[in-house]
Amino acid sequence: MSDEEHHFESKADAGASKTYPQQAGTIRKNGYIVIKNRPTKVVDVSTSKTGKHGHAKCHFVGIDIFNGKKLEDIVPSSHNCDVPHVTRTDYQLIDISEDGFVSLLTENGSTKDDLRLPTDENLLSQIKDGFAEGKDLVVSVMSSMGEEQICALKDIGPKN
Repeated sequence: MSDEEHHFESKADAGASKTYPQQAGTIRKNGYIVIKNRPTKVVDVSTSKTGKHGHAKCHFVGIDIFNGKKLEDIVPSSHNCDVPHVTRTDYQLIDISEDGFVSLLTENGSTKDDLRLPTDENLLSQIKDGFAEGKDLVVSVMSSMGEEQICALKDIGPKN
């Protein structure tokens, strides 16, 4: 045995898969699916009957959860599709910097400073106005496949 010390760099990503497989025929409306390497929310699913040449097919219409673009895919119903792990976390808003980044308070008391303000005009103005008025704001952050974005806002009253 050697007396060497082993040093490991701590990475936020533990190497867990960003997606998991699910049979196409079991994915329903309002579920999630990866289309063209983008995490999407399924807004419509239609299935075609088994034809002369092979499988029944599922036609998925999805909306990208980060940029709102409509994407479509057709997959045999017996095949597996990639389904993204989608998490939603609430953080308290502490500060908004001039360059468009937000400072958020995590559950364990540390700060998260690597998120930009959302591009959605309505949500952006609600956050800026509420913050300017001195309200206590909680933002919901959706994360999937290595991307994160503020997707919703809750007002928990005026600051004490």
